[in-house]
Amino acid sequence: MNIQLLNQNISDAKTDISLEYLTADQLKKSKNKKALKLAGFKANQDSICFLHNKNTLVCGVDSHTADDVRSVSAVAIKALKNTEYKSANIAIEDKTLIPALVEGFVLGGYSYEVYKTTKSKPKLKDISLIYTKDDYKSAIKVFSDAVIVADATCFTRDIVNTIPEDLNPVTFAKLAKKLAKENGLGCKILDEKALAKENCTSMLAVGRASRHESQLIHLSYKPKNAKKKVNLIGKGLTYDSGGLSLKPGASMVTMKMDKAGACAVLGIIKAASEMKLDVEINAFIGAVENMIGGDAYKPDDVLVSRNGKTIEVRNTDAEGRLVLADVLDYAQDKVKADYMFDFATLTGACMVAVGQYTTGVMGHSSKLKHSVGKASANAGELTASLPFNKHLKKQIKSEIADICNISNKPYGGAITAGLFLDAFIKEENKDKWLHFDIAGSAYTESPWDVNVYGGTGAGVRFMSEFLKSL
Repeated sequence: MNIQLLNQNISDAKTDISLEYLTADQLKKSKNKKALKLAGFKANQDSICFLHNKNTLVCGVDSHTADDVRSVSAVAIKALKNTEYKSANIAIEDKTLIPALVEGFVLGGYSYEVYKTTKSKPKLKDISLIYTKDDYKSAIKVFSDAVIVADATCFTRDIVNTIPEDLNPVTFAKLAKKLAKENGLGCKILDEKALAKENCTSMLAVGRASRHESQLIHLSYKPKNAKKKVNLIGKGLTYDSGGLSLKPGASMVTMKMDKAGACAVLGIIKAASEMKLDVEINAFIGAVENMIGGDAYKPDDVLVSRNGKTIEVRNTDAEGRLVLADVLDYAQDKVKADYMFDFATLTGACMVAVGQYTTGVMGHSSKLKHSVGKASANAGELTASLPFNKHLKKQIKSEIADICNISNKPYGGAITAGLFLDAFIKEENKDKWLHFDIAGSAYTESPWDVNVYGGTGAGVRFMSEFLKSL
């Protein structure tokens, strides 16, 4: 589907159907109010009504804010894809709503059919945003950035949705190399031999029982006049069986999504490089498969992490934090950054705390959390801060090692996982770092907002917004 921004009168638009967004108050003044009343249309949020004789699709919104516009645009595009219309338009006067429209149409219209033998073939090919104001040049920049971020989110969704047989640590590294070549990024891949030299023994233990070698991927985007340096770290469990602490059968389904943090990091650096942001970005990914076998790491093992801390393993299904412990330490040694953010589908406990739609945010800097929260609100993604405290920190104390990989109590699991990662953040970086737990927000089996079944691309939009603010 092609989406474009045109600067012309709406009367000159040559498309099959026009979209009109109405609040309940605007409905009362609509020239089509009689027909809409007969159809039972009340302009409730996300309601739609086709007036085929007028080539119009009327969409209900509670308000003309970005969140409401984005949501109803996703509903509209799904409906249009089931019609015979080949092109559609919508008039827009407020350029701040351009990203919401683009995301609603592009993300709401997304589908992943790689593994289907019969693929859908919607007739709809073109969406035109008709911008009626004079500042078209500045609007084009807003539109261009919105398309880049939406496409990067879809790119991220595609990787999350790829099955583990097709996307394992080695093929993940090949995908990263391909992105680096296409976008002019630096690329360095550490295989298991190189990881051993770097003393990444915690990460290597997790992937030991897999037939696919673990990989540490480092991509870099370095513009000439970078104003800031940002490190992005992604958990890339291409599949997680739980290891010897085997997951129940039902819980293993959808575990291809355990690489979503790493996928988001790829999507973010892709978007930043295409928007040509004046921010240096270094993306570090720990790509690992957690399997079972005679060589699997075990509960009761004590691992030595890259920074020398010893880790008591009491559950092999708390594996993502073991991978991130080494990757976080490696990233801090290799690049001295102004900000450091990790993305991980780390804990089911985060969903218990904030629900499946929201990303949990943890860290020490209230100022940084506020800045990211503002960016996420502007981008239309939901985030919520979870507080560290010294009492929960006691729950990951080990009697036989420096730290334990799971809490000794069943409560506050998302926070104790964040506190585990905090143990591997150098003191000088504490206020530069935030941890994003996207366990709930990264994948859905029930469509909501602009998200369809499968990977959502969580993190790409709000981090792109934050990077633009720098």
